[in-house]
Amino acid sequence: MTEYRNPIPTVDIIIELKDLGGRIVLVKRKNPPLGLALPGGFVDEGEPLWEAAVREAKEETGLDVTLLQQMHTYSDPARDPRRHTVSTVFIGEAEGTPQAGDDAAEVVVVSPEDARNLVFDHDRILKDYIQYRRTGTLPSPYS
Repeated sequence: MTEYRNPIPTVDIIIELKDLGGRIVLVKRKNPPLGLALPGGFVDEGEPLWEAAVREAKEETGLDVTLLQQMHTYSDPARDPRRHTVSTVFIGEAEGTPQAGDDAAEVVVVSPEDARNLVFDHDRILKDYIQYRRTGTLPSPYS
């Protein structure tokens, strides 16, 4: 039997805090790769992408997120040092005070422009998000 090695589907979510004027939530990861990241994680079998995004946001930040839109899908084979993942990124909004949970050691609330040195390709995702918020132009599907 042929063994196939396929990318693993993941989701990431940019959570805009409505009551904090455009600030977003990042998580400090408990597990390698260590560092700051957007909330997100692996999609469970049988789970739609949007449900995975809402679930991961709740597990890692304690926030009930309302999804606003799907922003882009990132598929660079080098985006995750553990294995090839394909991440669909959502933009959502929430109110309240985030609390670290699941595999998040801590939550940090920042302006998107102040977020730096994130793990995975999350710096690029935030750069694309900032550009989208400024111009209304989504990233190219070929990037």
